[in-house]
Amino acid sequence: MKDKNYKIVSLYSFFKFQENLILELKEKLLNVENKYDLSGLLIFASEGINGTICAEDNVIEIVMNLFNTYTNTGTLNLKINFSKKKVFKKLKIKIKKEIVTMGVTEINPLKDTGTYIDSVNWNKLIKNQNTILIDTRNHYEVSIGTFENSINPNTRNFSEFPKWVDDHLESHLENKESTNIAMFCTGGIRCEKATSLLKNKGYKNIYHLQGGILQYLDEISEEENLFKGECFVFDKRVALDNNLKKGSYSICHACGMPVSIQDQKRKEYRKGIQCHFCIDQFSDYDRKRFEERQKQIDRLKVENHKIYKD
Repeated sequence: MKDKNYKIVSLYSFFKFQENLILELKEKLLNVENKYDLSGLLIFASEGINGTICAEDNVIEIVMNLFNTYTNTGTLNLKINFSKKKVFKKLKIKIKKEIVTMGVTEINPLKDTGTYIDSVNWNKLIKNQNTILIDTRNHYEVSIGTFENSINPNTRNFSEFPKWVDDHLESHLENKESTNIAMFCTGGIRCEKATSLLKNKGYKNIYHLQGGILQYLDEISEEENLFKGECFVFDKRVALDNNLKKGSYSICHACGMPVSIQDQKRKEYRKGIQCHFCIDQFSDYDRKRFEERQKQIDRLKVENHKIYKD
């Protein structure tokens, strides 16, 4: 059986998305999934679209034509990658209040955001002593890779970021009027919303990395790369290295934390059951359930391998 070459497209766009069109696009995409090998995770809301899709090139073209018809923005902030394997099991489409949940109703990224900075100028900006650098991602994402000297708000989810801003941001600023505030995330969407939040609160000199870490790693040379570690992604690959290839991390299926190859060698680690992050989080009953689940997964893998060989 010949290996497929899957194209992985991450995208987002802020625009006014009418409810009837959201439902219509969802139905058409599910029809594409029924007909072709399309997988991914998409989030639709009245403020726009966000997500990642995975398919062969001809299917991606069909989907992109649909997106361009319905979004009508001309800008989908695309990041493209490739894989020999599917990085999602199936296509999931979620309709939510926000395409990335912050929970602050008074901001509008369509009207007011910070200044985009491309990869080359990003290096200059974050080396500037008058710049503070903020990682707007979740704590487990930051733990496996980030830019040197960046501030980690240590949030569990993006909706905690506004409280961190209220409680802690000013303590990092020598001068609210003149200090540069540079923010970044995986693909650009969270820091775009974060810059809108800060501008709404009266902060000045707000910047964000255009296309996020993924675009930065794609565009910047290894010699000039200031990102250290791996970049967490929300699919089966778990993390990408500096060449945007699958990295060294996997997921603990008990707690959802990324675990490195070294973590998997620790005595606390039991595949699918526990890791050193969650050893005290679950009961013996929970671990028994996790163990049964892992046995089922392992059996399915063996069966699928036999089918593939036959």
